[in-house]
Amino acid sequence: MDQLALLFMLLLGAVVSVPVGDRLGLPAPVLMTLLGIVLAMLAFVPDVDIPPELILPLLLPPLLYASVRRTSWRQFAANKRPIFLLAVALVFVTTAAVAVVANAIVPGLPIAAAVALGALVAPPDPVAATAVAGQLGLPRRLVSILEGEGLFNDVTAIVLYHIAIAAVVSGTFSPWQAGLDFVLSAVVAVAVGLALGWAANKLMGLLGDATLQIGLTLLVPYASYVLAEELHGSGVLAVLTTALFLAEYATDADDVLTRLAGATVWDVVDTLVTGVAFGLIGLELHHAIRTASGRWGEMLGWAAAVVAVVVLVRLVYLLPASLLTRRLHAKRDYDEEIPASWRETVVMWWSGMRGVASVALALAIPLKTEDGSPFPDRDEIVFIAFGVIMATLVLQGLTLPWLVRKLGVRADTDVEKAFEKELAIRAAKAAKRRLREIEEVEELPEEVSEQLLRRAFDIGVRISPDMGDEERREAHEKRARRIKRMRRIQGEMMSAARHEVLAARSEPGADPEIVDRVLRHLDVRSLK
Repeated sequence: MDQLALLFMLLLGAVVSVPVGDRLGLPAPVLMTLLGIVLAMLAFVPDVDIPPELILPLLLPPLLYASVRRTSWRQFAANKRPIFLLAVALVFVTTAAVAVVANAIVPGLPIAAAVALGALVAPPDPVAATAVAGQLGLPRRLVSILEGEGLFNDVTAIVLYHIAIAAVVSGTFSPWQAGLDFVLSAVVAVAVGLALGWAANKLMGLLGDATLQIGLTLLVPYASYVLAEELHGSGVLAVLTTALFLAEYATDADDVLTRLAGATVWDVVDTLVTGVAFGLIGLELHHAIRTASGRWGEMLGWAAAVVAVVVLVRLVYLLPASLLTRRLHAKRDYDEEIPASWRETVVMWWSGMRGVASVALALAIPLKTEDGSPFPDRDEIVFIAFGVIMATLVLQGLTLPWLVRKLGVRADTDVEKAFEKELAIRAAKAAKRRLREIEEVEELPEEVSEQLLRRAFDIGVRISPDMGDEERREAHEKRARRIKRMRRIQGEMMSAARHEVLAARSEPGADPEIVDRVLRHLDVRSLK
């Protein structure tokens, strides 16, 4: 088996793991990690031959961009305090705690190298957290906080990691210079992200075509990441800034085709890249196994100690932080979403799985320092990092569904339905207002006006049937059944039309381009 065949196997696994995970009640990223572990144990499967410095630029930009598409800047702004406590403060605390313990238990490990280890195992993986939370039906407030933490903690951890690595490689460290580098990295990243977001938004308006616009969105995350890194900024923060800008300003309410097609394309990209990323985590296990050869007891002890630090620090930090946040929230009028109980806090604690970023950072540790000597304890750092990743991702990922069921943490469906009803009412009122505006400038027959008014009401009822009274709901259900029957018959008619046009593609003298253009027209009509 060569590298290309291995890649296709991971891509196939990424597709299959989704329905299998749904059936087994397990997160797809965890299944892909287990698949990677199994493949790593097979003799005919080759070692992964990807330069470590390319793993982050290849995998993180699309994953981050896809995650940001599901949220908004206002949601981040509303939850800035809990996100800051988790994505910045907790990363610093975890990094410091791991560095102290690792420096104490690993003989000869320099403090700067211990800080690098702490930084690379500190950030929970945003993709794993989002995938797991989405499957388990957790309350939206928890999902929002986990998404915010996962997206921003990589920024903090990666900057800390680079500072620590630079200190080890150069042999010098200046706290003032490190602080300045941290700030400048963030400033450069935000500037690059905003500039590219603005430019991409303008370019989308010029392109017009949905295919070209979606193609541009596939390129923008990579451009943002690479440009920021070239300018010594944070590539992760640049991608987040660009994605948030485009989500806020590049949305055209009437561009239905681009929105539907774009969502489908990005769902595919998210599924495939996520699967490959977590499959690589399992495949890279052989590096850790080779490192521990002959020293299993000692190195497993180090890894277990660091795993305990990572898990316990998150718990010890979250419990008082959540309690304090709830008390401040009760005293003041905050819009932020916070854990409503200790049960939700425990779920947040157990959702702190490590993943793609930790693997990439561990493998990206330089082999040598500036003076040509080997990077101190590189093999030990990589082994401990993989121990943390496997313990948190596999153990926590497999047991989180059980913990959620045991604690009874579920989404508040009443609140969600109430908000859905509110949006349905607003949508129906907006349609009615527009109808009245049209009637003021255009003369409509009475029966047409009444029919359009009913359709305006139907817009809201189709979104939320609860917005109408019982009589109206019954009338709507009758109309819905009639419309459903009409759509079924119309669908069969359109299907016959598509089959006829598609059959013409094989006829002598038929122009495939014209056939495809007509078929596309029928496909678009079928969506209406």
